[in-house]
Amino acid sequence: MGFVFDTDGFDKVMEGLRENYRIYAPVRKTGEGRFTDTDVIRYDFVDTLDQIELDERSDYSFKEILMPLSETMFFFTEDEIKEAGFDDRPVIVLARSCDIHGLKRLDQIYTGNGPNDDWFYERRKDKVKFALIGCGEACANSFCVDMGSNRTDDYIFSIDQIDGKIYSDVKDEDLVPVFEKAAESQGEVAPRYVTEAEFRVERPEEVPSKIFTDGMWDEYTKRCINCGRCNFVCPTCTCFTIQDLFYTDNGKVGERRRVNASCMVDGYTDVAGGLQFRKKNGERMRFKVLHKVYDFRKRFGYDMCVGCGRCDTVCPEYISFSNCVNKLNARVKELEADGDER
Repeated sequence: MGFVFDTDGFDKVMEGLRENYRIYAPVRKTGEGRFTDTDVIRYDFVDTLDQIELDERSDYSFKEILMPLSETMFFFTEDEIKEAGFDDRPVIVLARSCDIHGLKRLDQIYTGNGPNDDWFYERRKDKVKFALIGCGEACANSFCVDMGSNRTDDYIFSIDQIDGKIYSDVKDEDLVPVFEKAAESQGEVAPRYVTEAEFRVERPEEVPSKIFTDGMWDEYTKRCINCGRCNFVCPTCTCFTIQDLFYTDNGKVGERRRVNASCMVDGYTDVAGGLQFRKKNGERMRFKVLHKVYDFRKRFGYDMCVGCGRCDTVCPEYISFSNCVNKLNARVKELEADGDER
């Protein structure tokens, strides 16, 4: 069911939603960007429409609501273990189509990746519903069209701001009264979605084993500084490490945390004996790229990357992930033309 609002009317909708939900949306943080006098768009809890950034993609994804950067799992003493609590109030997350597709990837890893679901992820996910922010045009550096994440029907309601009016398509029938009460008018509403993107990506269906030692990755050994920014802004990166924090010298009282990790930074592949599987940054780039556009698909049937373009935007060395995927595809074709498909 579709509704049209003026800004005051949609604020009334948000007021009604806040009776049962906290609203988590992209917010422009003035002057808090990476450089002097620049802004950053991050997710935060909001109360009114004017706090929400609807025109530009957020610099960071929504995933911190489901995967906190640092999360205490449990506390321990010599005699007992106690689960850490969490804020279990229901949340509505406003996200663009690519991010909602990213949620499917998070679910796949945490709840569809083996015999046991991740309880710490699942308990938060059960409290979260997603609303769609429509996209009138492609975001900077995005290639969502080629990744098939440019549109979705998986939302409780949509929001598009056009010429000062708010258009919403409401799918959750329980929310219809809240929207209906404040609406200026009703009718058919379809959320906007991107049909053309500036950046185009072609990924290989198969890759030969020789690509793992190919010289194409040497470029990234020289350029990449293994800062991990690409992983931390990505809506589909899920890796974490476990850390124990001890309150006493004997190590018998403390807490266990899981903390976001990155396949691009030092220490990720460290193992006992001081060995490290991927020392070079080019090797790490190879691992990340193939996981995003090949390995994940081989296992689950669809690509991990959703083409949001955040990794391109945030990289301090101006490394383009989309260009890297296209280079990978071109190199695979060269190897196939040479008859080397091993």
